[in-house]
Amino acid sequence: MEPMAKQRRPEVFVTRQIADTAIAHLAMRASVELWEAELPPPEDELAKRLATVDGILSMVTDRLDAAALANAPNLRVISNLAVGVDNIDLAAATKRGIAVGHTPGVLTETTADLAFALLMATARRVVEADRYVRGGRWQAWGPRILLGRDVWGATLGIIGWGAIGQAVARRAAGFGMRVLFTSRRPPASAVVGMRVELDELLRSADFVSIHVALTDQTRHLIGERELALMKRGAILINTARGPIVDQRALADALASGHLGGVGLDVTEVEPIDASDPLLSIPNVVITPHIGSASHATRAKMAEIAVDSILAVFEGRMPPFCANPEVKLAARRV
Repeated sequence: MEPMAKQRRPEVFVTRQIADTAIAHLAMRASVELWEAELPPPEDELAKRLATVDGILSMVTDRLDAAALANAPNLRVISNLAVGVDNIDLAAATKRGIAVGHTPGVLTETTADLAFALLMATARRVVEADRYVRGGRWQAWGPRILLGRDVWGATLGIIGWGAIGQAVARRAAGFGMRVLFTSRRPPASAVVGMRVELDELLRSADFVSIHVALTDQTRHLIGERELALMKRGAILINTARGPIVDQRALADALASGHLGGVGLDVTEVEPIDASDPLLSIPNVVITPHIGSASHATRAKMAEIAVDSILAVFEGRMPPFCANPEVKLAARRV
């Protein structure tokens, strides 16, 4: 009797370094190729790995479009270390029987923390003040030095009433803020806010915080017209996706003095170009897409991402599936 052939271990490409415990968990069940460089894998390297692997644990920096997936004959699962999946062609993945996992929920509070931190930093000109001191310009206390804007009692407009938007609203309630929000459908409950149309929100809010997904409908949702509707001196916060805001129009609105400040964790092109005019405007605070960047949250995201890959290898759907209509490939590894 012929001995049974040894079953092949599935191969997984992890496109950046993640929590060691998550890698160890994955390595118990699969052969893991880890991209250890600080920068993401170049397009040709990504294509090379996709040509052979059964799964990929990807980041928002990895573009997985229809052309890339067409050259991934063995790929059964994409697990994106993010809530958003705008870097993945979901239709193409679904057509090819590739399940797409992502990591919602776990980063809600951490991202809301950063959104409110950016709001506070721009309102009270914290980064400007730090540069003022470091530059040796602080000579004495003065009654008109670096005057900012009150957060307490101000009106906050939240564009998008998902989990993160609602978490930001809860923080705003602690500052006695009046909360307005937009939502595609009436929410089940909105104890801390009032639903309004986008134009009314822009006209009324002292601070506007963006919390919608990037789609064809939301790309440049905030453009020249919308920025002009905002109150003079209002402050815009974006921790969602950069292309939701027309960045050129944003720079113009700041340079003209119409807006009082901007706090961004995301930019239209990432990383932002060193020559971008936003970088020369004083009350602009930009962080490098760190909304979910706490030790605990990133470790939990990595754990969920690994669970998504292992689930598919076992013939199950990922715990959080961005394309639940997908018909999983029949083969099992």
